[in-house]
Amino acid sequence: MKKVMILLVMAVMSTGVFAQTQWKVDPNHSSLNFNISHMGISFVNGKFLEYTGTLSTEGETLDQAKFDFTVKATSINTNIEDRDNHLRSADFFEVEKYPNMTFKTTKMLATGKPDQYLLYGKLTMKDVTKDVIFDVHFGGIAKNDKGDKLGLKATTTINRLDYNVNYDPTGAALGKDVEIVLNLQFAKQ
Repeated sequence: MKKVMILLVMAVMSTGVFAQTQWKVDPNHSSLNFNISHMGISFVNGKFLEYTGTLSTEGETLDQAKFDFTVKATSINTNIEDRDNHLRSADFFEVEKYPNMTFKTTKMLATGKPDQYLLYGKLTMKDVTKDVIFDVHFGGIAKNDKGDKLGLKATTTINRLDYNVNYDPTGAALGKDVEIVLNLQFAKQ
C-alpha cells in the first residue's frame, strides 16, 4: 500500500512538472507574410488574412513546443484584386480544390543562441506535404491584467515548385523561392 501511495504522489507531481500551457494565435497582433521575386528585379509581397493556430509549451520556453496552423488559401492578399484572383486560380493555389494550407510541428530545438530555435514541421499546400524548417526568434512572454501573451517571429524559404505551384516554372518572371515571414502573438488559454 505504501508503494502505491508513493507512486500516486510521484505521478501527481510529475503531471504538474510537465503540464502543458495552451496558447491561441491572436490574429489582431499577428501576420502571415510572403515575398517573391518578380522579373528578377523587384519583390512582390503579400499575406494571408484568415488563419487559426495553436501552440503548446512546457513552461515559459519554446523547448519542445508544438504548433498547429491552418491557413485559408482564399484569404491571400497582395493589395491587387486581379493578381489575388489569379493567385486563387489553378495556376497557383487552386483554392476551390485546396482551400486550406496546414503546418504541424515535428520537433522544436533550441540553437544554443539566446531566444533562437529551429522549428521543424510538415507544411501542406495543395496536394503536397513537405518538411520545412523555420528559424524562430522568441520574443518572450508579457504578463498583464488582460492575460499572458507570447510573441515570436518565424522565417523560412520554400520552393513553390515543390508544392505544385507551377505557373512560370522557369522562374523567369516569377521567382521559384518564396520567403515566408510570420510575426505571431499568442494568448494563453
